[in-house]
Amino acid sequence: MKISLRTIPVRHESGDQLGTPAELQVNAAGLKARLMATVRGEVRFDPGSRGLYAHDASNYRMVPIGVVLPLDKSDVIAAVAAAREFGAPIIARGGGTAIPGQGVNVALMIDFSKYMHRILNIDPDAKLATVQPGCVLDDLRNEAEKHRLTFGPDPATHSRCTLGGMIANNSCGPHSVMAGRTADNIEELEILLYDGTVLQVGPTDDAKLDQIASGQGRKAEIYRRLRDLRNRCADLVREKYPKIPRRVSGYNLDELLPEKGFHVARSLVGSECTCALILEATCRLVDSPQHRVLVVLGYPDIGSAGDHVPECRGKGAIAIEGMDDAFIDAMKRKGMHPEHVDLMPPGRAWLIVEFGGETPPEAQEKAKTFEAELKVKRPDLSSRRFEKLDEQAALWKLREAGLGATAHVPGEKENHEGWEDTA
Repeated sequence: MKISLRTIPVRHESGDQLGTPAELQVNAAGLKARLMATVRGEVRFDPGSRGLYAHDASNYRMVPIGVVLPLDKSDVIAAVAAAREFGAPIIARGGGTAIPGQGVNVALMIDFSKYMHRILNIDPDAKLATVQPGCVLDDLRNEAEKHRLTFGPDPATHSRCTLGGMIANNSCGPHSVMAGRTADNIEELEILLYDGTVLQVGPTDDAKLDQIASGQGRKAEIYRRLRDLRNRCADLVREKYPKIPRRVSGYNLDELLPEKGFHVARSLVGSECTCALILEATCRLVDSPQHRVLVVLGYPDIGSAGDHVPECRGKGAIAIEGMDDAFIDAMKRKGMHPEHVDLMPPGRAWLIVEFGGETPPEAQEKAKTFEAELKVKRPDLSSRRFEKLDEQAALWKLREAGLGATAHVPGEKENHEGWEDTA
């Protein structure tokens, strides 16, 4: 079904059809009635709610057909059944924090964040956590820290982004240096397909794959077709998929390779609910270094900082983040945290490099060794080491506050901040 990527005038309170001419025609009044009869959570088709959900953190504005806030999995299944009956496309939404517009569309929107946000289980011995898709990342990280564990990927929006959204767009963040992308940290998913099929998917060894594929029903059919796809494309995937740490474009077909364990759950990470909706996710947790030290390096420009990242990665860092004076200048002009800027070493661009250890001396020694080696190889670089927790927090806050710093700068034209994610 082709969905237009432009905002359209809509009318449906009287029961008229809604949609783009010759592209999408949905009986919105009938869909709303079916949802009201079958969903126990909130069903919102009023103009105010649709206007509220017509935008996310991106530059796009697209009015949804209606919004469902499900109480539980049965509500999600009922909502998708209603959408299927009336031919309505669907879109899932977590915190609405993504910049390229994944949280908007002319579709029935299912918002998981209000009710389906619980941590269902944490197994510290297995280092696994099972969550609902609307679970906010910081809620999971705070609970995991009680066991000296964490969920590694951490976008700047960690205080409000959801695990479902992170899985949908394969989020990374500075600590992906330590733990990898979201795809690397998903063990199992419970998913819902548009046809109503509910599946539990994860890694699949050859024996299990043959067993599933030889069976009957929708799951067997899907696994047979995925296996056929893998067999046809395996050599091309091995040859053409970039071997880089942060490849987040396209579908993760490489996760279906035999050497990757035919990991159907990880193959779905980054698919932006084009293949399935997530009902539950079992996530991998990693050890969280209890003591940390930051080393901030100053460079003449952001290109020089970027060129130096590979060398920094090879020194045991658990996080690396870059920034330049463009948003620092914008922040100063907007009066945002000017006291934090004074902590930075001289330069026009910076790398924040974090080291961790189980004791303060261990973390400090790693940072000092890194700095000492750096001064021999790159005596031109300025650097400062931060061991105090309040200073570290200030620096991370400075970086995270810069996410929208270049938007609405006083005295300048409107800056459409979504473009950086095209890189």
